[in-house]
Amino acid sequence: MDITVAVDCMGGDHGPHVTVPAVLEFQQRHQDVDVVLVGLRDAIEAELSARHAVTGPRLRVHHASEVVTMDEPPAGALRYKKDSSMRVVADLVKKGEAHACVSAGNTGALMAISRFVLKTLPGIDRPALATVVPNMRGAHTYMLDFGANVDCSAEHLLQFGIMGAMLVAAVEHNDRPSVGLLNVGAEDIKGNEAVKRAAELLRDSGLNFFGNVEGDDIYKGTTDVVVCDGFVGNVALKASEGVARMMAAALREEFTRSPFRRLAALAALPVLGAFRRRMDPGRYNGASLIGLRGIVIKSHGSADVFAFGQALWRAVEEVRNNVLQRIAQRMAQLHPSAQQERPPAPVE
Repeated sequence: MDITVAVDCMGGDHGPHVTVPAVLEFQQRHQDVDVVLVGLRDAIEAELSARHAVTGPRLRVHHASEVVTMDEPPAGALRYKKDSSMRVVADLVKKGEAHACVSAGNTGALMAISRFVLKTLPGIDRPALATVVPNMRGAHTYMLDFGANVDCSAEHLLQFGIMGAMLVAAVEHNDRPSVGLLNVGAEDIKGNEAVKRAAELLRDSGLNFFGNVEGDDIYKGTTDVVVCDGFVGNVALKASEGVARMMAAALREEFTRSPFRRLAALAALPVLGAFRRRMDPGRYNGASLIGLRGIVIKSHGSADVFAFGQALWRAVEEVRNNVLQRIAQRMAQLHPSAQQERPPAPVE
């Protein structure tokens, strides 16, 4: 069965100049993926024409007359722009015309629109933003939430743990991923009351709960999943990005201090290139707004063609591996009443 992805072509800092060529390159590598390009028809068709691409059964344009800007208030985008490209991609997922949607647009607006249109899965109170970071084991650490929910109860953190574990189980083919709870110390007595209670719930959930983890454990790869509220997660990730930029700037400064060091930089180019590719944020682009009745992937607003392609790949992988169904089944085990509501059908 072919997978259909709806793409918000107007989102992000670059709009169709990045989204359209990223889709064209992605489809060359993935023949079983159909794409609906959503946005201002003239702008999209101009990009297609510039690259001598034509529409057809695998690639079609769906006109949307409005665009949500990057600084637009989420409430305004939700209430007044019902024909925005961001709203239309979510509608296509809801109607079953697309299996997933991808947008590089306004994060707050995307979360508000997606939650309003798609609703949450049975047993899930709030969706969470899940992201992927590299770790010292040469693998990935999945972290959630990192900005969708700044205030969370213990029950919300439990739900994040379940969603994160099911995501890793599906995408990484890890039947029993380990889950850690981000805290100010590894001891059980550490943390506020919500975190302490969340630890108890996670311990009794049947998940492979490791216990409390600290900030450095994220990049050590101590656990496959790290759970936290959106306030803590966002601060941790933004701080990490700042440290990475500082290290890159320091390396450039040190390698250009003298002619001798410039020669040393030339000798080190293969190592530096490999390091840069391994740490390239574009490789990990694409955060999943997980917990909804449809797959929604948020690309970074400044993503280039390669990075946006990674977001497309994450959307397809979640569809192929039936992430929604895994989460719904796990929630039904914890809350039998959730079985009364039918989860989305799996992709065959």
